[in-house]
Amino acid sequence: MALSILTDRQERGFLDGQFLIAMPGMQDGNFERTVVYVCAHSTAGAMGFIINRPQPISFTEILLHLKLVDQPEAIMLPSQTRDFPILGGGPVETGRGFVLHSDDYSSDSSIPVSDDISLTATLDIVRAIYNGRGPSRATMLLGYAGWGPGQLEAEIAANGWLNCPASEDLIFDTALEGKYDRALALMGVRPELLSREAGHA
Repeated sequence: MALSILTDRQERGFLDGQFLIAMPGMQDGNFERTVVYVCAHSTAGAMGFIINRPQPISFTEILLHLKLVDQPEAIMLPSQTRDFPILGGGPVETGRGFVLHSDDYSSDSSIPVSDDISLTATLDIVRAIYNGRGPSRATMLLGYAGWGPGQLEAEIAANGWLNCPASEDLIFDTALEGKYDRALALMGVRPELLSREAGHA
């Protein structure tokens, strides 16, 4: 479903390229205090990635799992490769990896998400990152967030999410602590006020 919503869309929906910021009353634990970058939104549904949820696995472990390196090579990896950010992108297909990245890298399987950001979900980008030929800005996400037709619109109408234009800097910001608050700040919203006002709309 995920990539088909991206590749089959005829036109961009109004939430394309937006952040979704979970309201304090969010009932779904998968999305509590999350910031989601919406990659595709249309009448067919929506898909995006949580950009502030850590993932307890390292890029080195992924390279070992994919058999792109062996243990002796893994020990010798430069720190920038070992520290490549891995996030929990959402509750759907959590065993599948996606790389959001700047558009200075492209392969046959890369899909433009916005004017400056692309998505690649194939091994070629993992190899490119490992070999130092990857994009200048990127993050890997395991899993994604998906909504069926009309589902996300209904959640927004029920006061589940705030939305605002996405910030590329925030997408690739590796300081996950406080990213939720920084996303709210893009809208001029202070989290403590939001907490007090939640449920009174």
